[in-house]
Amino acid sequence: MTYSPAHTSPVSARASALSGNSLTELLVLARAGGAIDLAVGTPGYPDISGGMIAEASGAMLAGHNQYEHPAGESLLRQRIADMLGDGADPQTEITVTAGATEALYVALIASVDPDDEVVLLSPGYEQITAAVGLVGARPRFVPLHAPDWRYDPADLAAAFTPRTRAIVLNTPSNPTGRVLSRAELEEIAKLCEHWDVTVICDEVYRDFAFDGNRHVSITDVPGLAERGIVVGSLSKSHAISGWRLGFLRADPERTAALRRVHELTTNGTAAPLQVAAGRAALTSGLAVVTREMSRRRDVAQEIFSRLGMTFSPVEGGCFLFADISLLTEGRQDCGAFVRDLLERSGVLIVPGSPFFSDPAAGAQYVRIAFNRRIETLREAERRIVGV
Repeated sequence: MTYSPAHTSPVSARASALSGNSLTELLVLARAGGAIDLAVGTPGYPDISGGMIAEASGAMLAGHNQYEHPAGESLLRQRIADMLGDGADPQTEITVTAGATEALYVALIASVDPDDEVVLLSPGYEQITAAVGLVGARPRFVPLHAPDWRYDPADLAAAFTPRTRAIVLNTPSNPTGRVLSRAELEEIAKLCEHWDVTVICDEVYRDFAFDGNRHVSITDVPGLAERGIVVGSLSKSHAISGWRLGFLRADPERTAALRRVHELTTNGTAAPLQVAAGRAALTSGLAVVTREMSRRRDVAQEIFSRLGMTFSPVEGGCFLFADISLLTEGRQDCGAFVRDLLERSGVLIVPGSPFFSDPAAGAQYVRIAFNRRIETLREAERRIVGV
């Protein structure tokens, strides 16, 4: 009797369903041709602190080259707790991760089981949707409506069901630039309390809120604070994306579960870099960085509005989410527009379709990163509009 396995592929169904990063092919073309990259969020601004680099070198020379405590170097956890300023206990409520990407996966694995439902806002960061799929959960999308990218409360309420286990938020938002208001978070809190749902909030861009908009953390909102997991990172605010220093902030019970998952995934990130970041003044100069990021936002809006794009003013983050329909008049979708712009001017931006649950709904949008040197933005302007 011959046994015939039921599966026909060596690749899991979850892995087969992954589309990969939509930027990869474009980035290869752009870098080969010397294009200006306004696509990825890797910081061109701010500059990394020379002191942090010196501390990293010193930490290596001092012998911090082996495994660190899986939960994270103790001083760095204290610095993160101080930076958050919400009273988190660094011993029981802060976990250092290998970037915000690992933090997101750890949070999802620790919070949901296969076939559980997770509420997501659309458009939203495409990696969040991919992460939900990879852990075997089912996304339930709530549409955000242009031009100000707000949800309809009825749509939000309808997305919650008895199978809902979590909602994933991102504020300030990648890609839309929206900063969720306290009123919106309180509305979400009521639903999370009613359905007993965990809220996972990506607050990576918490330091970049503009024009009087204030970032409100889920830890500041009753109903979310006691059921929330904050995903954070030093990558954008401190320009150390290659150091892979992210973190999770949650109550002690959730943190214990998060740490168990974290230990079985990466078991930690680079010890000397944790030591270096722990010795740095993480809050020093952030007000200046925020002001300068706002100035870069203004320059980017000026440049791309002159080109003919339209958008709502960016409330926070480091991306401009622009409508290109006046430029294309239906003749091109965003993918063709981005390729044409790259070939014509040597400037790379991102198609908007991958950020939507229905890619067709994003055909008229593009995302532009403005966390760059002013000189880089002005060179992009020269190439695009010839000034």
